[in-house]
Amino acid sequence: MIHCLVVDDEQHAIDVLTHYISKVPFLELTASSTNPLEALQLLNKHKIDLVFLDIQMPELSGLDFIKAINHQCKVIFTTAYSEFAAEGFELEAVDYLLKPVSMPRFLKAVQRAANLIQPSTETAAAEDLDDDYIFIKTESKGKVLKINFRDIDYVEGMKNYVAIHHNNQKTMALLNMKDLEDRLPKKHFARVHRSFIVCLNKISAVEGNRILLRGTDAEILLGDTYKAAFFELIGPKLLK
Repeated sequence: MIHCLVVDDEQHAIDVLTHYISKVPFLELTASSTNPLEALQLLNKHKIDLVFLDIQMPELSGLDFIKAINHQCKVIFTTAYSEFAAEGFELEAVDYLLKPVSMPRFLKAVQRAANLIQPSTETAAAEDLDDDYIFIKTESKGKVLKINFRDIDYVEGMKNYVAIHHNNQKTMALLNMKDLEDRLPKKHFARVHRSFIVCLNKISAVEGNRILLRGTDAEILLGDTYKAAFFELIGPKLLK
């Protein structure tokens, strides 16, 4: 989730951007302000990833604002004046939106911002996946097997058992799907069918109601009940 701050001395402009932000699943409006000096305080108070920033404002211009925050977060300028575009990009703004801002142009800008913001969080997430693991009681009496999350391709529900497919092998465990789903990190694994959980990093393609995985011939069914949640989950990575 990308946490946003909207700064504009016109409330109507804030209302428009607030509406647009509410329509994008990976954006969340954390705060807004018509006063740029107050907005500086909000930046120190909240975790902000992305600022939508007007340029022509009393007391402190958007150009001075971005200099003051010194790369603390990403910035998208929103202004009625095109003549500041060159300086805006020199200050490493993600994008420069001219008012009135259209939804298609807004989406293009926030996707660009997401591509810049999320790799850093994904690096940390990948490290979590590498380091984390679970211990599973297997069918063999007294045998407990350690399985690293990074090695799991998918999980298949089979009545009272689950089959964990990992490292080109299958481990049977006396668990139900819900118990295992709750133990797997939700940023890496998704329930896509009543009988299937997949590792998002292992997906190579989605074709209709089939999910294809790297390194395996398995074709995972994407259930109608789970389809909307699945596409919302991968939405930040989906280029249209």
